[in-house]
Amino acid sequence: MSVLLRFLSYLFHPIFIPLMGTALYFIVSPRNFTLPLIKGVLLQIVILSICIPFVFFFLLKNMGLIRSIFLRDVQERKIPVLANMILMLMIIYRVIPSVFSPPLFYFFVGIIITMSITYLFILFRFKASMHMMGIGGLVVFLIGLSLHYQINISLMIACFVLASGAVATSRLYLRAHTKTELVIGLLIGTIPQLATFIFWL
Repeated sequence: MSVLLRFLSYLFHPIFIPLMGTALYFIVSPRNFTLPLIKGVLLQIVILSICIPFVFFFLLKNMGLIRSIFLRDVQERKIPVLANMILMLMIIYRVIPSVFSPPLFYFFVGIIITMSITYLFILFRFKASMHMMGIGGLVVFLIGLSLHYQINISLMIACFVLASGAVATSRLYLRAHTKTELVIGLLIGTIPQLATFIFWL
């Protein structure tokens, strides 16, 4: 059980959520995107949301500014969160502008809003769960896609809802967060995604 819960913490680490959301969008969307275009977008998302943050993480770790990829200390989160916001801005301006795909564009807008709120909480030394922000926002995005395209993806949504419960259990088991931090993280992740619905639903 311990191994499984740790695995879930890695699998649904917030650094992977932008890629998951983008991949799921291409899977769910009825629009006919060419394979080269899909590969190009996904590659750029991987570089900007995963590869660069990993390199930046090791740089910060070598400088002694952070100790773990999970950023357990609230003060360790300041620089990574700001850097992530900049990378998300690069994605919406260079990779997926609104004319390319409004749903995907506003998914990333929601992520940026979530990161902004997270930074404000960091200033007040509150460590909201970024795992719950990520998977909570992803679930809301899937619900939005289901409504927008009028498609039945209930099973997929149910699986991710179950995954969000498993992630919450994992974070509690590993004593990474309190119940309050998990709930606040979930709200910070879901509300911005819900707010963007008015622009693309």
